[in-house]
Amino acid sequence: MMNFSFIKTMQVIQVTSNDQLQIVANLAKEIWPIAYGNILSKEQLHYMLDRFYNLEALQKQVESGHVFYLAQSENHEFVGFLSYEINGEPNKTKIHKIYVLPKTQGTGMGKQLFEVVKTKAQENQQTAIFLNVNKYNNAQNFYQKLGFTIIKEEVIDIGNGFVMDDYVMEINI
Repeated sequence: MMNFSFIKTMQVIQVTSNDQLQIVANLAKEIWPIAYGNILSKEQLHYMLDRFYNLEALQKQVESGHVFYLAQSENHEFVGFLSYEINGEPNKTKIHKIYVLPKTQGTGMGKQLFEVVKTKAQENQQTAIFLNVNKYNNAQNFYQKLGFTIIKEEVIDIGNGFVMDDYVMEINI
């Protein structure tokens, strides 16, 4: 198990078990209603959580190359998570998920999670990191502070009459 310690209040632990994937699912169920409550309908929010954050879906993501990490505070509380994929596009790493509990936003934890991805991308000779962010999500500001820029818009049909209306943002590394 690989651990990164960046700041006194957080440790980042690679997810290696179904129990840890369940922690990811539980965190998503706590974070998403706050992050997306004013952006998505309740129906779409529940549909996306059910589709992308059930244990079977998370296991399939791992099997397809997504690497997950959990952020843990110094009092051993899980406070966030990320997933990324090396070569999400040729020579580019894709951040699929990066979330922290609202009470930890602004503490540097999100930036430290990004640094894990950046380190792994550099170790794998990637040229850039990219991600999708909802056009109405305030997280865009966070990504811009990290150096990401919008490179295109993308509407993705996710089924059941719902779409993800996103910007694709990228940073060269």
